Amino acid sequence: MDFNPYELVPHPDSPDLPGTVIVRDTPEDVLEVLGADLYVQAKACIRGFGDFHMALSGGSTPEPFYRKLMSDPSLRDFPWKKTHLWIVDERRVPFEDELSNFGMIRQIIVQHSDIPGDQVHPMQAERDDADVRYEDELRSALEWREKGHDRLDFVLLGMGNDGHTASLFPRSPALSADGRLVVFNDGPSVTPPDRVTMTYSLLNASRFIAVLVYGQHKRGTIERVAGRKAEPKDLPILGIEPLAGDVRWYLDQAACPEPA
Repeated sequence: MDFNPYELVPHPDSPDLPGTVIVRDTPEDVLEVLGADLYVQAKACIRGFGDFHMALSGGSTPEPFYRKLMSDPSLRDFPWKKTHLWIVDERRVPFEDELSNFGMIRQIIVQHSDIPGDQVHPMQAERDDADVRYEDELRSALEWREKGHDRLDFVLLGMGNDGHTASLFPRSPALSADGRLVVFNDGPSVTPPDRVTMTYSLLNASRFIAVLVYGQHKRGTIERVAGRKAEPKDLPILGIEPLAGDVRWYLDQAACPEPA
C-alpha cells in the first residue's frame, strides 16, 4: 500500500494526547503529513480571507521541515506571496547569532522563497519594548479581518524534554501572563539567554496548532503528557488548549511510549 500523507488512519500505538494524534514510522514520514496539512491550511485560509498568517518555532526539531518546504516538489507552489510569517519565540540575541530562531528561519525560508519582505515579521528581541512592539504589529496585521477570524491561522510548536513549548518554561513568569499576547520571559527557570515569547492567550486563539515531536528522547515526556498527571505550570505543553481551533500532534514511532 502506498504511503498517503492525507490519509489520517489512527496508528495502533498512538498515545492519548489532547487533540488529534498522527503517528508515522519515521521523521521523514511525519514531515510529509505536516507539509500536506500546512499546504491545505494555507490554501483554505487564502480562499477564505485573502492571506495566511503562520507562526514558526525555532530549534533543531523543525529545521528539517523548513528545508523540506523549500525543496519538496509537492510544496513548490506554496503561496508565499500571500503568507505572513511570524516567530513564536525568540532569544534576546542578534539575528546573526547561531541561537537566533529568526536567523535560522531567514536563512532557510525567507532568503529562498518569494515571500514579500513586509510580510516577514521577526521579533526585535533585543529591544526593551520588543514585547509591546510585537503585540502592536500582530494587532495591526490582523485587525482588518472579521472579528473571530482576527487570529493566527497556523502555529508550529515543538516540545522540550521538560515539557516546555515556545519559550514557556516550567514555573516561568510567562505562564501567568493573562491577557498579554507577547511577553518577555526570564529568570532561573528559563534556559539562557532570556526570551520573548507568544503567550497562551495568543497561541490558544489560533486556528490550527501543530506540535511536532520525534525521537526516543521525547518518549518519557510524551508519556507524561498522555498521563495528564501534571499541571501546565510544571508541564507547559498541557496549557496548549485551543479555544476555537484544532491541535494536532505529529509524532514518529520512536517518540511513542511502549503500549501497556
